Amino acid sequence: MEQALWTRARLGRCGPRLDLLTARFDKHVYAPHAHDEFTVGVCVGGSEIIDYRGGHIRTGPGSIVVLAPGEVHTGGPGNATDGYAYRALYAETPLLADGTLGFPHFREPLIDDPELATALRLTHTELSACPDPLEAESRLPWLLTALARRHSTARATGDVVPGGDGIALLVRDRLADEMVTPPSLAALATDLGLSRYQLLRAFRTTMGLPPYAWLAQYRVHRARTLLESGLRPAEVATAVGFADQAHLTRWFRRVLGVTPAAYRNSVQDGGRGSG
Repeated sequence: MEQALWTRARLGRCGPRLDLLTARFDKHVYAPHAHDEFTVGVCVGGSEIIDYRGGHIRTGPGSIVVLAPGEVHTGGPGNATDGYAYRALYAETPLLADGTLGFPHFREPLIDDPELATALRLTHTELSACPDPLEAESRLPWLLTALARRHSTARATGDVVPGGDGIALLVRDRLADEMVTPPSLAALATDLGLSRYQLLRAFRTTMGLPPYAWLAQYRVHRARTLLESGLRPAEVATAVGFADQAHLTRWFRRVLGVTPAAYRNSVQDGGRGSG
């Protein structure tokens, strides 16, 4: 099976775009080519042979590959039977340089980091299904900074953000006030004189959650009130800022353990029974 599916995510409302690729090939061989951005891929099945920097890279499930901007490479199946499958994203250099000092040069393109590979694969999967701008901006820069800090030559910046608690509360209030169309984290960081990484660090440290997850839970609690008033799940999803009913349902189940429709039916049944 030869399949390549592209998803375009946006890093924050009105922010820059970032492409996500989900690919599964049996025989396809890429011609020599290069990308303007960093290519960050995670092998999810089979094995791929990549010609890069005069050598050969052989991937396996769970391995991370990082290819630098402008560097020519190819790609093809590692054997004649299994083919290869991977998830990749194409990130501008600043996304890897935030939270570090110096250009992120990766001496070794093949990286063994199971924890980070799992996080990249899960994030890629969920954003490909629903490329929510705040979620993309909360998750992808954070993971790409972790990749650069762990595995590139760039040195990490300090993690302590002065006044972090107050910063987190200001961001929380802005997200709550603009629940349906939340501001980008980059814009909020600029307003506060911070980098986006510093803002994410302060918020996660104080709130215990990244911004998108905090806002999703806030939306769920607002959705409960609207469902109890009799609105249908599709109406509620739009009213609280979820992309669609499926997006609402995913988070509603995560937070409350039931679907919005089941919750609405149960509270209405309970209301009728108590009357």
